[in-house]
Amino acid sequence: MTDASTGTTADSYDVLVYGATSGGVCAAVAAAEAGARVALAEPGRHVGGMTSGGLGYTDLGDLRVVGGFAARFRQDVADHYGVTPGTYAGPEPHVAESIFLRWLEQAGVELRFGRAVAGAEIADGRIELVRFTDGTALAGDVVIDASYEGDLLAAAGVSYAVGREGRAAYGESLAGRQEMLPGRHAMPPWISPFAGDPAPGVVGELLPQIKAGPPADVGTGDGGVMSYGYRVCLTTAQDRIPFERRAGYDESYFDLARRLFHRWERERFEVTAGWMIGLEPNLPVGKCDANSLGPMSLSVLDGTAWEYPDASPPRREEIRRHHLQHAQDFLWFLTHDPEVPGRVRREMSRWGLPREEFADTGHLPHQLYVREARRMVGEHVLTEHDLLRPRPVADAVAMGSYNIDIREVQRTWRWVYEFDGPQAVVFNEGYLSLPVPPYPVPYRALLPRRHECRNLLVPVCVSASHVAFASVRMEVQYQMLGQAAGLAAARAARCGTDVHDVDMTDLGEALRAAGQILSV
Repeated sequence: MTDASTGTTADSYDVLVYGATSGGVCAAVAAAEAGARVALAEPGRHVGGMTSGGLGYTDLGDLRVVGGFAARFRQDVADHYGVTPGTYAGPEPHVAESIFLRWLEQAGVELRFGRAVAGAEIADGRIELVRFTDGTALAGDVVIDASYEGDLLAAAGVSYAVGREGRAAYGESLAGRQEMLPGRHAMPPWISPFAGDPAPGVVGELLPQIKAGPPADVGTGDGGVMSYGYRVCLTTAQDRIPFERRAGYDESYFDLARRLFHRWERERFEVTAGWMIGLEPNLPVGKCDANSLGPMSLSVLDGTAWEYPDASPPRREEIRRHHLQHAQDFLWFLTHDPEVPGRVRREMSRWGLPREEFADTGHLPHQLYVREARRMVGEHVLTEHDLLRPRPVADAVAMGSYNIDIREVQRTWRWVYEFDGPQAVVFNEGYLSLPVPPYPVPYRALLPRRHECRNLLVPVCVSASHVAFASVRMEVQYQMLGQAAGLAAARAARCGTDVHDVDMTDLGEALRAAGQILSV
């Protein structure tokens, strides 16, 4: 096929998958194993997304509904280590990637690295061709956008949302800006956001790591996305790589963290490094997946993530580097800064970066943890109502079960009115975690509105509200939804039909035969 606007010749496939996330890998493998000729285009140089990019700890939810390729991956991890499934919280990053690469090779998927979406050629409601920034193009009878960002669906003109809606949008009680409540992720009270010591009621210069501007009213939408960060793989092995002070390290960047430690010291709270970032050796060979557990952590809460979904490629790169440098600098700060409690510095000094992980990216992960970006507005929008009070659906393609797990959205500040005058106080806002029963994910949530696009499936940036997406967004669920999208795509390509017209009885039978759980 040739792009009429540029004259670029494009190789054509039955199914074209964009984004080698774990969902994208599963989509490509499922389509290929169903007999389709498949290409998988990936902007970077790695496969597996967060599953191989630092998120070693696997968030499973209810094991009864973890089936299909998610169960296959779990078994392959166990087989690699010669243990029973569940012995470890997850695989080492390089092991996860090796499993995915083997799957792709065995299925005969053509893997194309360095392909970031530049645009799409649309005709009669179908994506005819996808252009990439390297000047190449690819075509597929059916196209799957499995990226974290939803760049292909946006290029195709498909409707999407970014950030949290207000409660009125879908009648969700959990939507919008949250109350500023205590908790492990919250800042302790009475920490000022201002440099220096301005008088009560006087606005001063904001410290770094605090989002400028007042927060929205409780329950209203503000477009805020969950915070991003890097999930860093650490080890206590003798050959570990010590944390280094980065050129350009800014001492003042952690002034707020110093105030936090001083506050804990006055309260006689003996914080540990593990309490803040998690240092449990829950991965094989004594490695750990450092997480964001405390009020200051590997997550960045200054609002830059809010820009990322619709940002230009250069601005996205700036944001990515900002998050990476935050991770590098925070590890150094916790290990060396004299105002960090000695017990924290001693604990951190036992850890370092593993030599065998991420060798081509300085032993830090290659994947930014984009917890949410664009979310398609498709044939059915999943909401909290679908999750909290689930009902059977005729077109179920997978079951979700993980908590509604909304990570902090921002670090902000507000006036607290006291007798001696208004006091400016720092707050972390947005965290919410609520258990849900197993719930079906309908095929319609993977479909754009028919009048917008007829040959696109979206298993990662699924059609969901901010609240519902906070449960769907787990890697295990992406794997199951990717498998469903791949099987559906292969059927639509073989029959020459719109993805909306795939026979759901046939698709359901194929998913069950492949081990997918569609009901409880």
